[in-house]
Amino acid sequence: MGGFFLGRQPILDRNHNLVAFELLFRQEETEEKVNVTDDLSASANVIVNAYGQLGIQNVLGRQRGFINANPDLIMSDIISLLPCKHVVLEVREPETVSAEFIKRCNELRQKGYQFALDNIISINSKIEQLLAIVSVVKVDVLALTKDQLAELVSKLNRWPVLLLALKVENREQETQCMQLGFQMFQGYYFAKPEVMAVKRADPGKLSLLKLLTLVMGDNEIEEIEKEFKHQPGLSYNLMRMVNSAANGLPQKINSIKHAIMILGRKQLQRWIQLLLYSSNQSDDSMSNALMQTAATRGKFMELIAVAERPHDKNHHERAFMVGILSLLDTLLGIEMQQIIDKLGIPEDMSQALLTRDGRLGLALKLIEANEKGEIAMIQSVLSQLDFLSLSELADMEMQSIGWANRIGEVAN
Repeated sequence: MGGFFLGRQPILDRNHNLVAFELLFRQEETEEKVNVTDDLSASANVIVNAYGQLGIQNVLGRQRGFINANPDLIMSDIISLLPCKHVVLEVREPETVSAEFIKRCNELRQKGYQFALDNIISINSKIEQLLAIVSVVKVDVLALTKDQLAELVSKLNRWPVLLLALKVENREQETQCMQLGFQMFQGYYFAKPEVMAVKRADPGKLSLLKLLTLVMGDNEIEEIEKEFKHQPGLSYNLMRMVNSAANGLPQKINSIKHAIMILGRKQLQRWIQLLLYSSNQSDDSMSNALMQTAATRGKFMELIAVAERPHDKNHHERAFMVGILSLLDTLLGIEMQQIIDKLGIPEDMSQALLTRDGRLGLALKLIEANEKGEIAMIQSVLSQLDFLSLSELADMEMQSIGWANRIGEVAN
């Protein structure tokens, strides 16, 4: 039987806050078709392993997970393994809507499970039966013209359902869906937002970039401290963070220099990289989702690097940085080449960031394919890397997501 892996796409509300993830359990494509019972037990394995080892709270943080649930999965006992507080079960329009299926869905609703209806482009009698039990309807906005979409929304408004715009690929579509009253949004546009040409690089972010350059370039602590002193807010955050992390230490840390020494360069570097994405310094509502993605990428890259070269700490660190920096051009609205020049990034890292070449580049390519759920690309890169299986990849993704969620909670 083929392996399984997990893709994850953010779902945002009208203010671009992250409210859920769609968790895409996919099966490795094999020659033989797997029969339903195998399919179910395999889904169950993924669900149990992924969540059992990490705890679903780590995977999702405070968000819910939307999970594709076919009728066989819904009719089976496997569903009871999923905590109802954390999941939304996504159903598609089935061939036929049986009375048993509706009865089972109602039983699950009474136990606290929520349902979403996936990929809707029109309403028919089968869909009407399902509209009575679902709380979210996912509308495929890419498949409809403006008029068709408006007409569908006015029909759906007769039911007490939340509307989620699926496959939002640009700002224009997002604006139209906002006007029609959609409450949630999902699409590649949010997983990696388009760079807005008019974006001005935030001065706060640019001084963070300068600080990152000093820390990466092994400058004297005095140099770094001087730069911190230009940024009182940042200094305060640093002291607060080091003091809260160091509550076992006998004395309070009261100088920036002391804080930097306690934290150490590596940790300082990571903290600054993540701060670049945090939204407290800019009102850019996208940065919350971007920080999550960037932090996940950093950790994911690091875990892949550890699997490839277990004892090469330097390689692990560079991989982490490539992951974190890979979305910085989107965030700052400046070209990757400029960031590379500013930070004086070594050749193998810049190659990975600019052209996805080299070992680090391949790992980044793998992570991006995984974010988009491009199965063929994932398999092709895995065979080029040749030290990683799909199930190991899924496990690493879970660990990275858990780590990014914990970081996100500290950063906010």
